[in-house]
Amino acid sequence: MSSKVVIVGGGVIGSSIAYFLRLTDPSVSVTVIERDPTYARSSSALSAASIRQQFSTPLSIQMSLFGIEFLRSIGERLEIDGAKPSIDLYEGGYLFLATPAGETTLRENHALQKSLGADISLLDKGALQARFPWLNTEDLIAGAFGESGEGWFDGYGLVQALRKKAQALGARYVAADVTALHRDGKHVTQVETANGEVYACDFIVNAAGAWSRKVAQMAGIDLPVFARRRSIFNVKSPARLEHCPLLIDPSGVYFRPEGTSFICGTSPSPDNDPDDLPLDEVDHAIFDDVIWPALAHRVPQFEALRVQNCWSGYYEYNVLDQNAIIGYHPDVDNCIFANGFSGHGLQQGPATGRGISELILHGRYTTLDLGSLSFTRVLENRPIVEKNVV
Repeated sequence: MSSKVVIVGGGVIGSSIAYFLRLTDPSVSVTVIERDPTYARSSSALSAASIRQQFSTPLSIQMSLFGIEFLRSIGERLEIDGAKPSIDLYEGGYLFLATPAGETTLRENHALQKSLGADISLLDKGALQARFPWLNTEDLIAGAFGESGEGWFDGYGLVQALRKKAQALGARYVAADVTALHRDGKHVTQVETANGEVYACDFIVNAAGAWSRKVAQMAGIDLPVFARRRSIFNVKSPARLEHCPLLIDPSGVYFRPEGTSFICGTSPSPDNDPDDLPLDEVDHAIFDDVIWPALAHRVPQFEALRVQNCWSGYYEYNVLDQNAIIGYHPDVDNCIFANGFSGHGLQQGPATGRGISELILHGRYTTLDLGSLSFTRVLENRPIVEKNVV
């Protein structure tokens, strides 16, 4: 008898899980319940849509190495009746910059990344100046640059391609809001939606992104994942920056090219980062007080720029350690969590989808072991320290 899997959330995480499940075992019944099929408020569609291997933990690097492999082959993987989707993947690289205070961390991270096969170059101050002559290197000591395998893409296009392929493989998508999970002891037996529909399940996957905490509460689970607003600004500048990567300044401010303009942003300070701020508002103060001064310092040509568009999206922010929580909770034996990616969901979505499909179909991970991201570390208060949080 085939298993019934209900996935709550149809963004990149939920759709990746649905895709891998149906691809691997067409006998599995997969229902994806997505509250907003337009994805107008989803993190998948509102993010800066980028991918890197420049992390400080082996598993994050390995997940993104599979992520870039998946994105490069998306036309073949997600083809439907001869039509191959494109997500405009551009491998422009990440450039992490370091002052003398951050040099040791940069070098340690680079050594780990190289050991795992990431194509990252370590550049001293002179090499930075030669390669990026528009860069102010006065206060810098070094930088790490992704020669390949890092860049940006169309996040909304990725979600749509995964969703359409999952549907073509037989996954059912339902536009509804989940309002209740019904438990029998340690087992979730049914998922109920606002319109009164009830879906029986052998497995339920919480892939609800910024709203995943509410879904977990329906099962009686406290999930330390909160909706944290991040504002992105599209700026126009006369600056002509040859071979411009996605640059991460030591201040935490980032920017990258977007057509003939640039997008930029940063995370607010921890003491000014409340939960559930409205998405229809933008933090203009952070641009005026933090982003613009950092941009003008790092790239003198950015003295002249203007904001031409801006928007906000949510990070599904894991307050324990800003890393994903993937796997079962010991109190609910058929509920799998895939939450708390804290800005890394798009790039880690393919590895997560593959891993969770293995967990459901085989009872264990058969390719990349995601076990260290389990809920157990949350219950035991064992955070994974990631030094390269953006």
